[in-house]
Amino acid sequence: MLQKIGHQLRHKTRVLVVGTTPDYIDLIRKACPERTLFLTDPEVRHNAWQQSPREHEEMLCHLEDKEEVLSRLLSHLDRWGDCIDGVACFDCESLALASFLAQRFSVPYPSPEAVNNCRNKYISKIIWQNNHIRCPKVKSIKSMEESLSAFNEFGGELVLKPLSASGSELIFRCKNEEDCIKAFDAIQKGIRHRETHMLYMGASCGSPDIIAEEFIDAPEFSCDFLLEENTARIIRLSYKIPSKRGPFGTIMGYALADSLTNGLSPSELSLCLAKSASALGLKRAICMTDFMIKDREIIFLEITPRPGGDCLPSLLLSAYHLDILSLTLDFAQMCPIQLDRPNTEQQFVGLRIHAEHGGILRTLNTEHISQDPRIREIVLCRKKGDTIKMPPADYESFLLGHIIFNPSEKADIEDECNWLMDKVLIEIEAI
Repeated sequence: MLQKIGHQLRHKTRVLVVGTTPDYIDLIRKACPERTLFLTDPEVRHNAWQQSPREHEEMLCHLEDKEEVLSRLLSHLDRWGDCIDGVACFDCESLALASFLAQRFSVPYPSPEAVNNCRNKYISKIIWQNNHIRCPKVKSIKSMEESLSAFNEFGGELVLKPLSASGSELIFRCKNEEDCIKAFDAIQKGIRHRETHMLYMGASCGSPDIIAEEFIDAPEFSCDFLLEENTARIIRLSYKIPSKRGPFGTIMGYALADSLTNGLSPSELSLCLAKSASALGLKRAICMTDFMIKDREIIFLEITPRPGGDCLPSLLLSAYHLDILSLTLDFAQMCPIQLDRPNTEQQFVGLRIHAEHGGILRTLNTEHISQDPRIREIVLCRKKGDTIKMPPADYESFLLGHIIFNPSEKADIEDECNWLMDKVLIEIEAI
């Protein structure tokens, strides 16, 4: 009887957070205690250094089998007397599962079809082309010969990438035919090595595993926005600072911006965002998009129904006092969303700390810059003794943390990023 009463007292509605990482779980629990139920892979929890949530707050479950996940989830909810009134997801590999579960619990979330359109980098670009939305030319690649054919078709330079990867993972710029051969081989090997990873599962039947895109040399931007009723409200706009220390596509940092360099107004950008997201089948979502600007035109690279991750939540919290993780929970529960930015003339930059080679991390020390007045926050995600692997073997472990800072007035932001990176003491022992 006491156990039953205890369950009744704990009964409440919760947002189901699907497949996120322990650092996000820790932040969400602190900001929104007793509001969520986390669905977490056991291996992810086993490798975490953060304190585990209480038993009723987190369900550990392998996430590959959707029906098995649903069955275990229903049992968990029944045990604790809770129910789900929203679904949130912060990681690309779990979006399909989040959509499946949202349908079963009849709560708002992008449809499985829309999620697949976003995750499938070939389908998304074909849809955009059919709707007269500018994006890179794209071609499906099933053989080495087809990659060489695409290289010549696209004018002698292209980008090869997996169908459904995330960020810069297994993405290669090919400047000649030899690059194409090496890149195609590296992607095939990388996909085989990751074949059980959820990020590479669930692609549409018959779609190519590798795609070729035309290479476009232009500044790249990133944006978070709310999509509701065919209207996009911009949460964050930033331009990307490319890294010269990592593989192609690696971003050194993000600088928040109020407007675009091509003179497009925020309202015009919102119209473009709404059109491109709606074309993919999205109706109501928090979205992240990457795009380029060339000849005063927006060229869309990707839209995915989740907020931007990595250093971006910290950047938004420092600059706008906006907790994007809590906002995502509010959105999942259909709460009204206010997007009022504080007035500030200061610029904010999120600088990512990357290792330059692999091995055993022996030292990661930021005390030389900790008292620098430009620094707002330093977050380290690796510790002494961690094994660091480099791309293409691993695109996660070589990220060591990030720094949020205010660049000096009229300074070259890339130069300041490099100066700060040079002051971070990193010692890695080769294996």
